[in-house]
Parts: sequence; structure tokens; C-alpha cells
Amino acid sequence: MSILVVGSLNMDLVTYVNRVPKGGETINGITFNQYCGGKGANQAIAIGRLNGNVSMLGKVGNDSYGETLLEALKENNVESYVSKQDGVSTGIATILVENNGENRIVIINGANYCVEVEDLYKYEALFDKCNIILAQLELKMEIVDELAKIAKRKNKIFILNPAPYSHLKDETLSSVTYLTPNETELALLSNKESIESIDEIKEACYQLLNKGVKNVIVTLGKKGALIVNENICELVEAFKVDAVDTTAAGDCFNGALAKCLDEGKDLANAVRFANAAAAISVTKKGAIPSLPTINEVNTLLK
Repeated sequence: MSILVVGSLNMDLVTYVNRVPKGGETINGITFNQYCGGKGANQAIAIGRLNGNVSMLGKVGNDSYGETLLEALKENNVESYVSKQDGVSTGIATILVENNGENRIVIINGANYCVEVEDLYKYEALFDKCNIILAQLELKMEIVDELAKIAKRKNKIFILNPAPYSHLKDETLSSVTYLTPNETELALLSNKESIESIDEIKEACYQLLNKGVKNVIVTLGKKGALIVNENICELVEAFKVDAVDTTAAGDCFNGALAKCLDEGKDLANAVRFANAAAAISVTKKGAIPSLPTINEVNTLLK
């Protein structure tokens, strides 16, 4: 069994601040760091660190940032099918992290938006041999739509992390095996300004099930994660930790979830494992540097 991640690779330029500036205001930051990131790379490396069997398909620029990202995949047990694109920069994420761990992120897509539908079919053998396709929304939406069609046609498990939010066609949603929004993304997916109560969350999940999504797993931060499908509606509690940086929490959760499902774990235990991995990730700074090893997660689960 194996997981194919199709997604983004970014260089994260991270500034740590006491608070974010108001409009027109200049403030002093605390520290600056540069990390490998991008939702696709984060999720693939999360799986690799957890000893999962993972490959990645994507694009970087023909630049030093791209080289650094390719090296990071290699170092973290990810089989790379990531190519270099001339004439465009590697994707960039500018991130502000407040001292309470909350973050704000601006993305420059760069080479990530050079992935084309024909690139998917160039590597069709990867789709044939994988068990799970894991994707996010930092690629062009036509790529996500095509991945949904491929997953349906080849009878693959399709995990879609709808972040950053973009409108999803009903046809695409109907091919999703596991949809993993946070509360903000869930509200946008269900055309609501906000969702606050657990009943509203459940109602939004059932709307997505009615569109053909097989399972909705809503990540709720400190509250844990809610699993909703035709048979169950279950809250899996989070692990209590002191958050330093939440940048990679969602990506870590998705990678850990995919690894467990690929190994045949039942959904509730897979989500509990993913909660543990995500909890560890928020206790460290940076995206990829925060991703835990299998031993760290197993220790927390004991």
C-alpha cells in the first residue's frame, strides 16, 4: 500500500511577532526564520516521518529554494516526482506568527500553478500503484477536479484537505472519500458566514454528505476532530499541549490520518493518532521542523 500526495511545495518565510500590525502600522518583530513548507510537502513529509510509504508529485522553480525543498523530501523518506519549472519562482509563503501561536499566511503560488493535467497522466503509473491520493487546494482547481475523476475511475481512496478554501464542484465532492476542513473552511463550503455551535457543524457536515462526500472530518483545534458519515457522528478529543506555532497542525493531521488509513486502521483510531501527531506539531516552531516522528506520537499515545 502507498500514498500519493499531489500538492504544493513552498518556502516559508516566517516572522514571529507579539501581535500583528494594524493597517498602516509598522512594528518590530521578534525573530525571523526560513523553513521548507507548502501544504503538499508538509503532508508528504509528515507521512515520511511517521514511516509511511509516500510519494509526491508537484513542481518547484529552478532556484535555490526548489533545491532545498527537493533535499527535504529526500531526507524525510518521500519518493519525489517533483520537477523543476524554468522561468517561475518556487512557491512562497509569508507567515506572521503571534506569541499565542496563531498565524496569518499569504501565498505566492509560483511553480505550484505550473502543474498541468497532462502532468498527472505523465505519471499515471503512480496513480495505478497507490492506495490513497491526498490533495489540498494550493494547486489550480482544474488539477483538483481531475484528481477527483482519477480517484473515482481507479477506485482509489481520495483524501481532500480543502485548504486554502476555494469553491468545489459537486462532481468533485462526490468523489471525495475523506474531506478534512477546519471550522472556517466548513462554513465556506456550506455557504455560511460562520459556524459556531456543534449542531451547526453537524448540519454543515450532513450537507456535504448529501453531495456525495463519504466522510467529513472537521478539525476543531483544541476541541479535537469531529467524524461524520452515514453511520457515526463522533468527537475525538484533542491532546492538551501548550501551543507555540500552529502553522503545520492541519497538514500534520492530514498526513497522519492518511498514513493510518493506508495501514487499515479504523477511522476513530486513525483520527486519534492524527490528533496526537498534530498536538506534537504545535509545540514546535516551523512547519516541517515541527512534524513528529512515529516514536514521538507513540509516546504521547501511551
